[in-house]
Amino acid sequence: MFDPSQLNKVDKTRAQELDRAPALTASQRKEMLSQEIQTSKKALEEERVYRRGIVSVRDFISPASLEVTGSYIKLGDYFIKTIFVIEYPRYINVGWFAPIINLNVTADMAIYFYPVKAPIILKQLKKKVGALQAGLISDAEKGAPRDPLRETALRDMEKLRDDLTQGIEHFFQTALYITVYDKTLEALDNSCESVENILGSTLVYSRRVFYQAEQGFNSTLPIASDDLQILTNMNTSPAASSFPFVSSDLTSDNGVLFGINRHNNSLILFDRFSLQNANSVVFATSGAGKSYAIKLEVLRSLMFGTEVIIIDPEREYKHLCDAVGGTYIDVSLNSESKINPFDLPRSIGEDARTDDIIRGAVITVKGLIKLMIGDITPEEDSIIDRALLETYAKKDITANTDLSLVEPPIMQDFAEILEGMENGENIVLRLKKYTEGTFAGLLNNPTNVAMNNQLVAFSVRDLEDELKPLAIYTIVNYIWNVVRSETKRRILVVDEAWWLMQREDSAKFIFALVKRCRKYYLGVTTITQDVNDFLTSPYGQAIVNNSSLQLLMKQSPAAASLIQKTFLLTEGEKYLLLECGVGEGIFFAGAKHAAIRVVASYSEDQLITSDPRQLLEIEQAKKEFEQSLARE
Repeated sequence: MFDPSQLNKVDKTRAQELDRAPALTASQRKEMLSQEIQTSKKALEEERVYRRGIVSVRDFISPASLEVTGSYIKLGDYFIKTIFVIEYPRYINVGWFAPIINLNVTADMAIYFYPVKAPIILKQLKKKVGALQAGLISDAEKGAPRDPLRETALRDMEKLRDDLTQGIEHFFQTALYITVYDKTLEALDNSCESVENILGSTLVYSRRVFYQAEQGFNSTLPIASDDLQILTNMNTSPAASSFPFVSSDLTSDNGVLFGINRHNNSLILFDRFSLQNANSVVFATSGAGKSYAIKLEVLRSLMFGTEVIIIDPEREYKHLCDAVGGTYIDVSLNSESKINPFDLPRSIGEDARTDDIIRGAVITVKGLIKLMIGDITPEEDSIIDRALLETYAKKDITANTDLSLVEPPIMQDFAEILEGMENGENIVLRLKKYTEGTFAGLLNNPTNVAMNNQLVAFSVRDLEDELKPLAIYTIVNYIWNVVRSETKRRILVVDEAWWLMQREDSAKFIFALVKRCRKYYLGVTTITQDVNDFLTSPYGQAIVNNSSLQLLMKQSPAAASLIQKTFLLTEGEKYLLLECGVGEGIFFAGAKHAAIRVVASYSEDQLITSDPRQLLEIEQAKKEFEQSLARE
């Protein structure tokens, strides 16, 4: 802005200089002064024009508009209200403010502490204590019943007076304000009500500002200006309990080390079998470190005697399996390892009925057949159901059969039964490629694999994409039969679980497994990088809800919003998942969660790495070692 006072200063200074120049006449001095004034005006005007065109920080942060009303402020497109605390209970827990901080609303919060000198408070406490003591003595003389409220207040005051005198406690006046933002007035009122309900649940009473909306907004800006001045007396201990930065702690006395807590560098130790269920889900983009994290958990779980079963679509677990002496089963069309989808559990307890087992097997195999031949009509569904029962009956598998002595049928037996049934020709024709055609080597043989090792991994890498869902479905069913036959502490890892979520039958099957596995001491870990396919399925959502452990690692922008909505993440947690590095993310265990960094020792890293460069180096070092032994 143009400031005329600057010209006045120039005029006076220059006039004094010209007066001291005796060689000039009065008219000359006046003319020179006039010229210099014009020059100064021009320079100031040019500077004013220049400054008007400069963009400052204020221009960037200023809203387009600001409207102040009695109860709220409209700042651009947002409506704003401020809530202030007026009263606290006698006792309050440490970290009581954490639910407000973690609430999924947009809000600014400010806490002001004003120290009060101890002598002032001690003088007031002395008066209050004297009045209370006098009242209690008077009641006792009159024979009135004792007053627990006044007795409690007297004890609290005497303790506070002693602590202030000894310097253990200090006294403050505190102010707590929460300014809530939302897009509409209705949404803003709902958000404010959520905040007030959480405060009220801890007996902290609050109010919304009225005709002080601007002062409330200013009080929560990062300029340390308390315009509301709504203060509450408080000593050190309760004031410290309001401190907003509470570290999430997920350390227990026993369990597996999952990683480092990024909030406070503590260890995240957890026993998944101590929770409501032992299931886990892992979501991450490719290369974010999800398989690395799970392999590390697998390796550490083996040390506790837990049996681990892995379904490996990309042959990522082969190196780990070989290193610990596990069994690695390659399932493919040309492999010698075969799994029969008609297998039955040998024993699942005395309370289980054989006809229920057979019925369950029929339902499971029917789901597999739907995956194999595609959509079927209700009539075909009925034919398949009847044919499956007859296929088992052909092998003398009925309600009175001892399942430990039977030999289950194979897919060819099922096709032969269908051929002899009316209207079964079309189904037989669609099944031919699995019984006699290109894919006959996968599902048409008796089972010849055994799970008699602490670590067993099934690889489906060499299968065509069309067959992978069928193979994974069959493998999971086989594992489920083994798990039900003998109860042990086990973990099942299903990598790239989105293969099973593509069709309703397989998604329903994996959900039923996740829901029922707790009874058999099994924890299921589902891993996927295709978050949208997984979570948009109703069964995928149900699997997440039935998993007590959840690990979220780096996410793509396309999946971040869905992840945020599913796991009720704050904006800060959402951006953490977008920007975190390899091996970093958020770890959920029950109701608690914390930012995690997965860390392995050098020896562990050599066993679990999936980095092709490291694997080549390890392989080269192994060859050189073998050659050196041969030379010796």
